Amino acid sequence: MMKRFLKGAWNYQKLLIIILTPLLLLPLPLVIQKKESECAFTLCVMAVYWLTEALPLAATALLPALLFPLFGIMTSSQVAGVYFKDFHLLLIGVICLATSIEKWGLHRRIALRLVTVVGVNPGWLMLGFMSSCAILSMWVQNTSAVAMVMPIVEAVIQQILNAEGEGEQRQQARTGTSNLGLELEESEGPCETNEEPIKTNEQPDAVDHSISADVHCQTNIDGRYQSRREHMMCKGLCLSIAYSSSIGGISTLPGTSPNLIFAEYINQFYPECTSVNFGNWIILCLPISVIALLLTWIWLHWMFIGSDFRALFRPSGERSGRETATARVIEEEYSMLGPMSPQEIVTGAMFILMASLWVFRDPGFITGWSSLFFPQHSGHVSDATVAILLGVMFFVMPAHKPSTDLQKDGRSYEAMISWKEFQACMPWEVALLVGGGFALAEGTKVSGLSSYVANLLSPLGSLPVIATVTIACVIVTSVTEVASNAATITIFLPILGPLAESLHVNPLYMLIPTTLCTSFAYLLPSSNPSNAIVFSYGHLTTMDMVKAGIGVNVICVLAVLFAVTTWGIPLFDLDTYPDWARTPPQTNFSTW
Repeated sequence: MMKRFLKGAWNYQKLLIIILTPLLLLPLPLVIQKKESECAFTLCVMAVYWLTEALPLAATALLPALLFPLFGIMTSSQVAGVYFKDFHLLLIGVICLATSIEKWGLHRRIALRLVTVVGVNPGWLMLGFMSSCAILSMWVQNTSAVAMVMPIVEAVIQQILNAEGEGEQRQQARTGTSNLGLELEESEGPCETNEEPIKTNEQPDAVDHSISADVHCQTNIDGRYQSRREHMMCKGLCLSIAYSSSIGGISTLPGTSPNLIFAEYINQFYPECTSVNFGNWIILCLPISVIALLLTWIWLHWMFIGSDFRALFRPSGERSGRETATARVIEEEYSMLGPMSPQEIVTGAMFILMASLWVFRDPGFITGWSSLFFPQHSGHVSDATVAILLGVMFFVMPAHKPSTDLQKDGRSYEAMISWKEFQACMPWEVALLVGGGFALAEGTKVSGLSSYVANLLSPLGSLPVIATVTIACVIVTSVTEVASNAATITIFLPILGPLAESLHVNPLYMLIPTTLCTSFAYLLPSSNPSNAIVFSYGHLTTMDMVKAGIGVNVICVLAVLFAVTTWGIPLFDLDTYPDWARTPPQTNFSTW
């Protein structure tokens, strides 16, 4: 009876979390009856809902609009005013670009071209796919980049699985040095021992179909491989795509949602801070991405391909049968694209123009174009202005040249993208989620909760600054494995900003590394949609992700800390406390 009851309760676990969470936290505002406690109640309820996803993320983001007016923290119009910010305009412009890139197939040309440049050796092939996915992730959402690149990877994997490489496997078994990393069992040459083909333990339906349904050209894999070596190589290729999308996304401000949320937080709470711009960000973070990408490639190569890196430098004339077959499928895929279409050229030109205008709007080392052309109100122009200008142009520019014979052509006017296509790519859930985060951050400031929490954490001031930053990075990286990246940074920004002020540390010293670490969700298929898409192809198990993800997490966190403590200090003046960050007054909260 009890077992049946528990099973029934488990089936309604989300409903129980939705009901019990506010009931259990209700004594907080009822007993203390202060604005700080009422805001803390809202924050805790939202944190539980976000971590467990009992409610949809966007629905949870609407709670400040309900609770803050009821508690008297902010009026309804005040809450509504912070839900739509400069961030949303920037996001809309970037998604317009991403829509055009995906519609006209520019992403496939970029990915395939990079792969043909690096070669088809498994190690170089992995690096080529990682580079292409990272470059795409700098300008489009990580999920979109993975969805663009993964079908190409899957086509290559299928060609590898179908290639007859028995002779090559025997040769590698005799001469090669294979180290399958944390998978310590060595291959026993199944082609020689008639070993039964390997099957994956996880099936594609183990993940959310709402995510995997967006993957183009998805193929159901029945999990059969000719050898363990092939299976490991397929795992490495899949994981490299998931990880490189997050690593590449941190390079630019519009690359990931946490970056944009951080930029808008700085703009909202530290409006006099001018050092956070596209140029400074890419100077700091592009080297981080390059370092992390190369080290991650070495780590995944060691784990899934082998420790014999000498094979990477084998003469190109000594290709194996498998490599020849892989080269053939990539060349066929690229040749099918044909010459660049006018639409691809226009999209590429707009892409370069948008990036250039972002970089040189206010680069810092020279006078930016915003100051040259708009000297009276240069501060009014932001990256969102550029994004909206070029984003709207995609709806205006004709996709095809006008024909002199309309009756013969029969083609009507068509813009580069349509509103329907834009809507299909626009992550409205992220837009609402970020708006709820801004409302939550404003509420913690108005109620005094952020100052209270900062005072509680002030004993951390006895530690070296780098130790405090490292602790914050580790905590954020751990939380983001079980919560969405945007939700995690939304929760921690209102806490870490005032904490830095209370410690008399430059807030950027605390916020930049923690923002970057929010994107390092590598351990679980559910950690982010990119992981889920890759996992849905059926080549991986959860333990594959955990074992590989631990190493990648360590690599990325160390790369961030190294960058921030070296060239990040002079770039953002992190070793000085800025004038734009005033130290909050010490408030006595002893009545709490």
